[in-house]
Amino acid sequence: MPAPEDDPDRDRDAGEPTLAQVAARAGVSAATVRRWLKVGLVPGYKGHWTPAATAYVRVVARLRARGHTLQEIKRASDSGQLAVGPIENLLSSSEPRYSLREASRASGLDPQLIRRIYATMGLSAGSLDAISEEDLQIMRYAAAVLAAGIPLPAFLQLMRVYGQVIAQIADAEVRLVHLYVHEPLMRAGVPSVEIAEEMEGLTREVLPFAAPFMNYLHGRLLAHFVEQDMIGHMEVDLGEALEEGRLRVAIVFADLAGYARLTVERGDEAAVGAVERFVEAVAQSLPLDARVIKTLGDEVMVVGSDPAALTGWAVDLASGTADGDPQPRIGIHYGEALYRDGDYYGRDVNQAARVVARAGGGEVLVTRPVVDMAVGIDGVDFDRIGEVRLKGFSEPTELFIASRKG
Repeated sequence: MPAPEDDPDRDRDAGEPTLAQVAARAGVSAATVRRWLKVGLVPGYKGHWTPAATAYVRVVARLRARGHTLQEIKRASDSGQLAVGPIENLLSSSEPRYSLREASRASGLDPQLIRRIYATMGLSAGSLDAISEEDLQIMRYAAAVLAAGIPLPAFLQLMRVYGQVIAQIADAEVRLVHLYVHEPLMRAGVPSVEIAEEMEGLTREVLPFAAPFMNYLHGRLLAHFVEQDMIGHMEVDLGEALEEGRLRVAIVFADLAGYARLTVERGDEAAVGAVERFVEAVAQSLPLDARVIKTLGDEVMVVGSDPAALTGWAVDLASGTADGDPQPRIGIHYGEALYRDGDYYGRDVNQAARVVARAGGGEVLVTRPVVDMAVGIDGVDFDRIGEVRLKGFSEPTELFIASRKG
């Protein structure tokens, strides 16, 4: 007697995939899917291929490909660990319809350039094995932007930044929902299918708000940086011309003195809490023209165009530590940096990173170029330490301690 999913006479909802189609999308045979159904590896399957059941098959196929046994997958499924499977269906793009050659002809982009753009955005080469209408539309957008006149190197850098930032956003969305929604449901003993329905419902409600938030922030921040760029152009015109791709900036590195010791004495949670308060204090107090470029552990990198404003900010930050938290130490240098993919590189960036390593808790160390640019800043004194040799630099660097007068 044929299984219900094999019965050609059974009613099938419009648009519902067949067993063969479900298996093909997961990259396994129909017989393999039947075996998984028999041992209960597809929660929620009741004779019909719902989006949730189809997504579970893909998840099981991935786990099998990574070496997990059917027994391990069954335990994970029963405990609710695989309850996120149905969410994949909400996020999947439209069905594949085109080959790379067809997409190239339709978009006007060379196949090699398409591969390069996808790799730059952080998408796998396998993404181009079967191209959807949604994929093709993105290729048309790329062709339109390039045709409008933006240079290819600038476009590729922008795509790399988009990919990195959106990847960080998506990773945070998944991990935070997992930590604060999925795991509590598992601990409460909620059945796997109910967890899946809860997670899918939450995703359906929340997902539509992601794009409005990002569009709002993009508009607000773009206006801010356009204004800062106009000011920067004027200031560059007043100084010496720089090579293409280079900017003249103030570079700040700041971290927490004694952070490693704090993790040992008070534990990871307390140490991470101190870092979160520190990073929040940095972000909320920065001068208008400065921004956080990146964070790594307890270290923050900040770039701005006004060394005087950043020095005054740093002195205030160094003296405003919360009770019980380690004190920040800060190093500031002013020079040229090569701008690539939303980050800053070069000798002067490395020099700023070396300066902070010489600072003690609660100290702000600055170089001679910062002092020359910040002369006359209200309420700040510069006490010369002398010339020191920084690691990786053959020439000595003149350092000063910046502090509030009095």
